[in-house]
Amino acid sequence: MEPLGERQAACTLCEAMCGLRISVDGDRVAEIRGDPDDPLSRGHICPKAVALRDVQDDPDRLRHPVRRTADGWQRVSWREALELTAEGLAGARLRHGADAVATYLGNPGVHSLGTMTHGPPLVRMLGSRNRFSASSLDQLPHQVVSRGLYGDQWLLPVPDVDRVRHLLVIGANPAVSNGSLMSAPGITRRLRELRGRGGRLVVLDPRRTETARLADEHHFVRPGTDAALLLAMVRTILDEDLAAPADYVTGLDRVRAAVDPFTPERAAAATGVAADTVRRLARDFAASPAAAAYGRTGVSTQRHGTACHWAIQLLNIVTGNLDRPGGTLLARPAVDPIGRLNPGRSGRWRSRVRGLPEFGGELPAAALAEEIAAPGPDRVRALLTVAGNPVLSAPGGDRLDTALAGLDFMAAVDFYVNETTRHAHVILPPTPPLERDHYDLALHLLAVRNTARFTPAPLPRPDGARHDWEVFRDLARAYRRRVRGAGSWSDRLTLAASPRLIVDLGLRSGPYRLSLRRVAARRSGVDLGPLTPSLPGRLATSDHRVHAAPDALVAAATDAAAALLDRPSGPELLLIGRRHLRSNNSWMHNHPTLTKGGRRDHLLMHPDDLAVRGIADGERVRLRSAAGEVLVPVRASAEIMPGAVSLPHGFGHGRPGVRLGVAAAVPGASANDVTDPAVLDPASGTAVFNGVPVTVERCP
Repeated sequence: MEPLGERQAACTLCEAMCGLRISVDGDRVAEIRGDPDDPLSRGHICPKAVALRDVQDDPDRLRHPVRRTADGWQRVSWREALELTAEGLAGARLRHGADAVATYLGNPGVHSLGTMTHGPPLVRMLGSRNRFSASSLDQLPHQVVSRGLYGDQWLLPVPDVDRVRHLLVIGANPAVSNGSLMSAPGITRRLRELRGRGGRLVVLDPRRTETARLADEHHFVRPGTDAALLLAMVRTILDEDLAAPADYVTGLDRVRAAVDPFTPERAAAATGVAADTVRRLARDFAASPAAAAYGRTGVSTQRHGTACHWAIQLLNIVTGNLDRPGGTLLARPAVDPIGRLNPGRSGRWRSRVRGLPEFGGELPAAALAEEIAAPGPDRVRALLTVAGNPVLSAPGGDRLDTALAGLDFMAAVDFYVNETTRHAHVILPPTPPLERDHYDLALHLLAVRNTARFTPAPLPRPDGARHDWEVFRDLARAYRRRVRGAGSWSDRLTLAASPRLIVDLGLRSGPYRLSLRRVAARRSGVDLGPLTPSLPGRLATSDHRVHAAPDALVAAATDAAAALLDRPSGPELLLIGRRHLRSNNSWMHNHPTLTKGGRRDHLLMHPDDLAVRGIADGERVRLRSAAGEVLVPVRASAEIMPGAVSLPHGFGHGRPGVRLGVAAAVPGASANDVTDPAVLDPASGTAVFNGVPVTVERCP
């Protein structure tokens, strides 16, 4: 029998999916601990999970719908809030057409069962092509590459970290992220286990990150040049006959031609990594019996992000480590969405202002501000945001902030008044994480072990509160009363169902033929075993072969060669981002559990770069780019390479009307105010946050 007052739960604040045990006292959280019986997280817990109690008790969190008035935020009933929202969205569509209504889905939605099941059908019901999300601010190059190589954007191989012998990490910091696009809770322990079994960890990064401190080897790489280094490694492996690809791989002749310009010497000139080191890194990787290359936001959100991720996949493919235990493998989730979701179709429509192509049904988020602000009869006039704060997460956030003020109508499904939702006319707050059921529909696709876990809400929801899926369901009903015939029959059927029913049907039709009842009976989760080889059977290409050299990816490499090779580095400093274990994107900066221990919003800069500019450690400096400028305190650090500076993302709080107590006192500077929405990775439409040319100077 479960101990009195103890509940099982899942942390929904990052991709690690850690299992939790929560001690409750009535309707309040007394203690949060890791669940040692969870087959994936094995008892791991980090400060973010402990801070779930802060989210639950946060006085800044909205408990009731509100509308914005001339006298401030006014509480309204759910019925009034839903009717106001439906009228605003439907009115814009009826007056100006469906594309006059835009949507933006933020990162936290992926971590909520109800938003995953009921958010997409509501968005489709609105009928607009102006759909945006955090994907094009984060991981879209991964998906573009998987679509080209494997036939489906959701076929995302992950490192088999529990059996790997040689792990190459590029532009990623899993010791802080717990393995973004590689759900690996307790990754620090897993990396130590790698080294304990005689394996090797190699990190390539412009900063000596928390992960690099655990590594056998770390090399500084000039920001934005990783594609040159990685493609030179691929060339070395092919030139020296070290390749051993599977027999279902095609297109290697085209790969050889595409990487031919990337000699180690030319890569060295671009990246700052010596040519002999490039060759040795390639040889060591190819020689390992179980190797995996892995990269994340540092290489995703740069000018050549797609070329980087193509090269990373090629390293795994040409060495035979794709679909190999200890290499990279596809997870096999109990609710398998492959074949049910958009596989990554692209170019079916384009944005109004710049003509940017859609991918997977979405336009680049960097285009949102201009689609609102640029004059014309087809401009965006209404916006619905869900769990997002693009003013602090999209490039040119200050421009988006200005554009949002010009909307005819805006609504948000969110439980905070933040830098984005402060512009909303209506805010619809859903229940917080500990008051709702949870099953991870997306992240099991990225897990380093196959598991399944359903956790009923550990706390009761207060009277009158609504779950996010109920908000979407009821909003859809109110909207359809105004726009007759909106939404397909399948989307209407989904919106009428409960998330529990949808998960149960998914489990019953999935590869393990489970049920919600069977999974829920195992409160710590069901262990479905380690990742196993599944190719070529699971490939979604027409011939069930890996297409190693699709035209779009070859073009991305050609673009990288023209931009990076034989080009002298400029005098500017290059800006990169930074994550922290006690920070969570653009939110939770007002929670005591995470904010204690001093400010983290400073600019990191090498002591030599400070000395050249006559700047002292701790001074306030002006960080300027072609797009804008911010004022920020600077800290000297030998852990950042000369020529690079690092500013964390997600800060910039304190605008009028924002209700975040601690954050308002320590607002920080928004890195996105110095990033340019006009500069994208052309192959994916992803925003460029890393490798941004900047200058740093003393404040007068």
